[in-house]
Amino acid sequence: MYPTTLTQLARANPFSAPLFTLQKVEEPSHTAGAQGHRRRLAAASVAEGDSCEFGSQKYFILCGFGGILSCGTTHTAVVPLDLVKCRLQVDPAKYKSIFTGFSVTIREDGVRGLAKGWAPTFIGYSMQGLCKFGFYEVFKILYSDLLGEENAYLWRTSLYLAASASAEFFADIALAPMEACKVRIQTQPGYANTLRECAPKMYAEEGLWAFYKGVVPLWMRQIPYTMMKFACFERTVEMLYKFVVPKPRSECSKSEQLLVTFVAGYIAGVFCAIVSHPADSVVSVLNKEKGSTAVEVLKRLGPMGVWKGLFARIIMIGTLTALQWFIYDSVKVYFRLPRPPPPEMPESLKKKLGLTE
Repeated sequence: MYPTTLTQLARANPFSAPLFTLQKVEEPSHTAGAQGHRRRLAAASVAEGDSCEFGSQKYFILCGFGGILSCGTTHTAVVPLDLVKCRLQVDPAKYKSIFTGFSVTIREDGVRGLAKGWAPTFIGYSMQGLCKFGFYEVFKILYSDLLGEENAYLWRTSLYLAASASAEFFADIALAPMEACKVRIQTQPGYANTLRECAPKMYAEEGLWAFYKGVVPLWMRQIPYTMMKFACFERTVEMLYKFVVPKPRSECSKSEQLLVTFVAGYIAGVFCAIVSHPADSVVSVLNKEKGSTAVEVLKRLGPMGVWKGLFARIIMIGTLTALQWFIYDSVKVYFRLPRPPPPEMPESLKKKLGLTE
């Protein structure tokens, strides 16, 4: 069978352009060997000592749990920086820099004021992490099966981008209500100090729409961010083991592997912050104001205004992303989940390309 339409679309992606063209693709097996085929697509084989099978229901559930821990705890830990970043975006005249933002906030609200919005942050980003990491694993396997083993390797960057974008679409629907409450608490002094005050007040004033009016800007911010987060991380890990780490991953200790995870996560986080920052500025202003639209806010901020607070966000997102991947991978280690090594070219593809004797 010749490559599918999905494969042809993937070839147009600028992130993945192999130096050769695959003429024929073998039909994926749907027999008793399907589970083995699925593992090969992820360049993994279930090793002895794993607590579950790769791609099983238990595997997905524990990956989702890892997402809850990685996103919920890390976002809550940086609430003070996030609060200052949001205030820089919505009131740059008052909060001129990171340091000014911290000093003004402490002077007006005390040290406790830096923790405003921690509850909606914890709940919202825990739900987002559940969907982001859990669904990413689901969609990665699903799209791998659609492409077939050889094309899944050839177009793996496109695969990471598509799987992460699909997962984030649902993750943002779960996040939107708490994100709206968080921004309202942090950027409107006197509106509400706690989630219990904020949510009922927003509902009474604007109805259910108040919690979801920012979902489209959230998609604009989070989907590119997550695509960069997962694709950049996956390819950075691959390159680190290939060009930097002096020994194969199979010979590295768990702590050495987690260190590589942290470094790759931080590199991915810097790119994530830059890609998603303009939309993040729009979300912050939109959730502060009533009756505004994303287009109106974007026009008012202008080309320069959307980059306010970028330095703070690079620090925050770089650290967040590195810690999230570290925690997520640590959860996999703790629960003894299958952890596929970096992808390798399938033997069948090597034969087609004449790379084997």
